[in-house]
Amino acid sequence: MEKAFQIIIEGRVTGVGFRYSALDYAEQFSSLKGYIQNVGYGCVEAIIQGDPEDVEKMAAWLRSGPVYARVDRFEITPIPLNNTLERFYIR
Repeated sequence: MEKAFQIIIEGRVTGVGFRYSALDYAEQFSSLKGYIQNVGYGCVEAIIQGDPEDVEKMAAWLRSGPVYARVDRFEITPIPLNNTLERFYIR
């Protein structure tokens, strides 16, 4: 059964390729759906949904991000499944 989470990440996460790196990483998981978007300088939001194992791996990656990122705050919240999501993308 799929799981879904909203993740808020703050720190040095804008201007370092965080969203594009997240998209590249997410593409290896066929079940993963959702999106990642900037929600202000130094803050991104990710919605991730899919098989529990894929979601957990993606969430673990988001805790640190790409090499030049720095995550100062990571907040993960379970959310209801969204049946309209078809893939993972940058919003």
